[in-house]
Amino acid sequence: MADLCPCGSGRGYAACCGPVHAGALAADAEALMRSRYSAYVREDADYLLRSWHPSTRPPAIAFDDGGRPAWLGLTVSRHEARGDTAEVEFVARYRIGGGSAVRMREHSRFVREDGQWYYLDAISS
Repeated sequence: MADLCPCGSGRGYAACCGPVHAGALAADAEALMRSRYSAYVREDADYLLRSWHPSTRPPAIAFDDGGRPAWLGLTVSRHEARGDTAEVEFVARYRIGGGSAVRMREHSRFVREDGQWYYLDAISS
């Protein structure tokens, strides 16, 4: 069986988020958001920074060994695109150490520039 993509699409990584991590354009904001979730699972800081809009991008991303989450899954509840902007609402589940599972809800905004989608920020819902 192929290495399943962490984003929960049910497809293999090589046919799902793998090409986007390697430089292919994400088809839409939801695909970009799924690829970013997979990048967190795979601890691909370079991709996370490349897919973050320069106006809101942090200078670096560090994966702390002490509080490293074990990612448990992703559920996308809404994807709404309006031209070159989009919003995606999702729940990402993770656990740190032997603790209880945590459900992180996020309402993210994305922008497309020159055909490429970027993560912009998360807003309060």
